[in-house]
Amino acid sequence: MHLVCPECKNDVDVSRYPHLAPADVVECDVCGITLGIENIADGEVAAEVVDEGK
Repeated sequence: MHLVCPECKNDVDVSRYPHLAPADVVECDVCGITLGIENIADGEVAAEVVDEGK
């Protein structure tokens, strides 16, 4: 699966979340922002900013 942080535009390591599903929450490795998973389709993960983070 592939997720790009909508805030910093870097790839997020989703391998730490083996059972990722919509409504889950993940953290960007680079900027620390909290992302809510909206959709997963064809290996692409769509997320929105939930919390501005650090």
